[in-house]
Order: sequence, then C-alpha cells, then structure tokens
Amino acid sequence: MKQAVIDIGSNSVRLTLYKIDGRSFKIIFREKIMAGLAGYVENGALSPEGIKCACDALFEFRHTLETLIISKTAVFATASLRNISNTEEALSEIESATGFTVEIISGEEEAQLGYIGAMQELNISEGAFVDVGGASTEVVIFEGGKAKTTASFGLGSLSLYRRCVKKILPGGGSMKRIKAAMQAEIDDKKLLPQDKHSPLICVGGTARAALKLAVKYFELPENCHSITASQLERLCDMLCQGDKKAVDLILRTEADRIHTIVPGLMILQHIFSHFNADGLIVSKYGVREGYLCQKILTNSIVTPKTES
Repeated sequence: MKQAVIDIGSNSVRLTLYKIDGRSFKIIFREKIMAGLAGYVENGALSPEGIKCACDALFEFRHTLETLIISKTAVFATASLRNISNTEEALSEIESATGFTVEIISGEEEAQLGYIGAMQELNISEGAFVDVGGASTEVVIFEGGKAKTTASFGLGSLSLYRRCVKKILPGGGSMKRIKAAMQAEIDDKKLLPQDKHSPLICVGGTARAALKLAVKYFELPENCHSITASQLERLCDMLCQGDKKAVDLILRTEADRIHTIVPGLMILQHIFSHFNADGLIVSKYGVREGYLCQKILTNSIVTPKTES
C-alpha cells in the first residue's frame, strides 16, 4: 500500500510518499514547496494571499499524486494554521478549494509526533528532542525511552526573522531582539527544567540545514549526522558575523534559507545551551513519520520500526 502525508508548515509545505508493509514503512520520495506561510500573517490572521499560497501548494501536490495514482492522502497543519486568528476560515477555504481535509495538530501533539518520528530511526533512551519550525519550536525531554516533559513555544525561524530582522541577515540590533524574544518565550515561561539532557535529537528544516552547513564548513563526511557542542558554537559564531564568508556558505549550501537560517540556528543553540548538551544528532525522520506511525499505521502509542 502507498500512503501520502502532507505537512502544511509555516515555512514549507511538504509531501512524503510512503510504501507501507504491515506496520513498517519506507519512504518512496519527498517533495517540498517553500511557501513561507508565516510571512503572510497580518495582524494575527493569515491573509487571502497566504490562503491562496497554501492552496497552490496543495494543488501542485494533488497533481503529483494523481499522476502517480495515489488515493490515500493525509494532510495536517502545524503552527501555520494553528497560531492564527482565522484558523476556521482558512481551513474552510483551503478544504473547499482543494478537496483536502486538513487536521490541525496542537503544539504538544506536534512535539510528541516529532519525537516518535525521530525514534523510528534512532535507538536512544535518554536526552532531549527539538524541532525548530517556521513559527514554533517543539521540545521533548525523554528518559527511559519515554517522553517526560513536552513543550511548544510560539517562535520559529521565519517568525523571528519577520519580528526581529530588518535586512537579510541579522545585525547586532536584530540579534539583541532575537535574544530578548527567546528569553521571553522560552526562559521566562520556565516550561523546561534547567538540567543537563544530552544528546539533543533534532528534526526539521533548520536542523537539516545546520547539519549541511557544518558538513561543508568543517569538511565532515557526507554521511555525518551529528555535530559536537564546539562545532555548533563555532558555526553559529561564524554565521552571526554576517560577512561574505557567512553569506557564501549559506548561498552554496542552503540558499532558500538565507533569511531564516541564522534566527533558526540561534533558537537551536539556545535550546542546546539550556540543556548543556554535549552534541546534537539530526534524524532523517520527524513529525510526518510520527503522524504516519501514530495516526495511520497504529492509531495508538505503539511506535513500529522502519524497514532497514
């Protein structure tokens, strides 16, 4: 059986097609559209242009799925439609225009699903999990292979860029505003204990981009999936300089994230420092795989392993 899952995120809309055999799955292909929906939020509401942008992405994916004769498709949205004032209106228009029924998942559920997805690949019983998205950041502390603390914060790489950055890359003033926003949203709310949790398991576009940048900058093996604390600090320091060296590295590696990568990395480094982690590991799976396992394959808390 083949199953498609579409994730309407604040920065990108992503389609993943899976081949399912019993309670195991294998990814056939992935596709993404950098829709940047968080950039269409005006006075707390998703604008008509933003709704059309979401519809256009879904229309493109619908054409792909019809060409491949895929009939089973699940669509969910995270902070892109969750954290706006006109959620019901946007959902109604998107569903009426595209024919897709869209499920909104809460921040806490997004954190849990991301963690479950990552654990389909990794066999790690203790540590912390983080998913830096376009408009929200999800964190899970896990012990003994089980989630103990779950939190969702209303800031992400694209939303921080819009709120705090005046140019393409943040300058000194922008970085002060980003740090103040992280202090208010993450530290002051005291939702996370100030204890050591390591390693930090990361999923999402910011984490994957950080890994690509680290591989390029430090000349690491192409199949590398981890970054040390020292490497993360040095990479962030270099990128935060905002000079030609930083710009060239981003353009050669992750050009479509040139405006969001530094805010996203600052969130990632902030969480990393909060937990005093020794290193981070980037999983190839995430919230879509967690959604597949939790809501489609088992509809329970069981988390089946993938095919090797």
